[in-house]
Amino acid sequence: MPFDFSTRRSGVVLHITSLPGPHGLGDLGDEARRFVDWLAACGQSLWQVLPVNPIGPGHSPYQCPSAFAGSPWMLALAPLVRAGWLPAQALRDAPAFDPSRADYERAVPWRWALLQQAAAGFFAQATPGERARFEAWCTVASNWLDEWCLFAALKDAHGGQPWWAWGEPLARRDAASLRQARAAHADAMRVHAFVQWQFDEQLAALRDYAHSRGVFLMGDVPIFVAHDSADVWSRPDLYFMDERHELTVVAGVPPDGFGPDGQRWGNPLYRWDRMAAEGYAWWVARLKRSLAQADLVRIDHFRGFAGYWEVPASCPTAREGRWAPGPGPALFEAFRNALGDELPVVAEDLGTITPDVIALRDDFGLPGMRIVQEAFNGWGNGSAAANAQHPFLPHHHVPHALAYSSTHDSDTARGWWNNARPEVRAYAAEYLACNDAERVHWALIRATSQSVAKLALFPLQDVLGLDGAHRMNLPGTGAGNWCWRFEWPMLHADATTWLGRITRAAGRVG
Repeated sequence: MPFDFSTRRSGVVLHITSLPGPHGLGDLGDEARRFVDWLAACGQSLWQVLPVNPIGPGHSPYQCPSAFAGSPWMLALAPLVRAGWLPAQALRDAPAFDPSRADYERAVPWRWALLQQAAAGFFAQATPGERARFEAWCTVASNWLDEWCLFAALKDAHGGQPWWAWGEPLARRDAASLRQARAAHADAMRVHAFVQWQFDEQLAALRDYAHSRGVFLMGDVPIFVAHDSADVWSRPDLYFMDERHELTVVAGVPPDGFGPDGQRWGNPLYRWDRMAAEGYAWWVARLKRSLAQADLVRIDHFRGFAGYWEVPASCPTAREGRWAPGPGPALFEAFRNALGDELPVVAEDLGTITPDVIALRDDFGLPGMRIVQEAFNGWGNGSAAANAQHPFLPHHHVPHALAYSSTHDSDTARGWWNNARPEVRAYAAEYLACNDAERVHWALIRATSQSVAKLALFPLQDVLGLDGAHRMNLPGTGAGNWCWRFEWPMLHADATTWLGRITRAAGRVG
């Protein structure tokens, strides 16, 4: 079911963990199918999720310890009961979790215990057919699975410590030490393999169900990985590190309107010359993996492929960084050679955008992003004529693009309106023909949907008209993010009716 960028569509941005459910955070189970049904009922044909990899510090899906593995915490438990590998009583004894927040602190250890129990059940009583399916999947996934399972098992055995604290023989990947580790942790590695197999099975089943309802899944690929990751541990030669396994330079973005110090993300930076010497094999494998899980993907921080902000690791802020050249067209030629000319990729072309970024995006026919909410935020800093030229205003959109009302990094539409400067609100009220805090989210969604951009997306918080207390992430902060969840009573009839009406009027119903 290839994705066609030429068809007008709209959809909703909602991470898997934000779904309702009784087990501490949203997952790939029945509630995800119910959400697909709701999308179809109001004419939506896109569901954009955030990265589905394991989470990193602060529960962030953008600090993933593996670019290939799936998050164990998104695995639904009920299907494991239905398969007979987990006793039903295990779910009846579930703790009472807060339904409004992803309760990682309590849910993760509880879920992991049940996943281990389910794995034991599978290996004890699986049918020959089930075992054959598992082994066949392990063979197909072996290019990333073995390293992930060993990394995860060793991390468990070392109490969650980062890989450079496991002792020098393992940190530097001494061959004899790795052989001993694989033998000592073989059972734990099998558990992790079982979990990854089930993750892939459940995500594939959800994607098939979405397709049956006319809904496409859109994934999200972070440009960087975490220092404490299977990717960096298994191929340290592809990253800027010293002999003590410490980073010499890290990723970030320069000072801008969002902060005088910029943002020091702290991720390792790629040695693009070494990746080029291997035909960008790691990145090609990563994109193939992502497109096996979704119909199209957004690549985060696309501008980093043209040029990236390199920050000395010793610097506490991103002020002292410099621009360094990215791989440019060579990487995307490698993608085309492996995946075909029409790449189902969206470029997150936000931030400091220079002509080389635009050329890279356009030369490979990749749609970029237009955030309508952001178009108003600079109002009052220049002349009226200059402000009206903001490229994110819908009258400046282009067809080959994604129009967003806001994003997971933005305040919600309602929160933005409540906190906007008076001159921003005055212009937005004129442009959107709305001066009502109770209805401004619909005005923003309508303007986004009426864009000529072929694709339009709205965070669920905007659809529900929720204030800033419900935002998903506040960039530059390390706590309290990535935990928002909705509950079904919040998805009231008004939301369903109005989203459907706006979608039909804008010609976005498939």
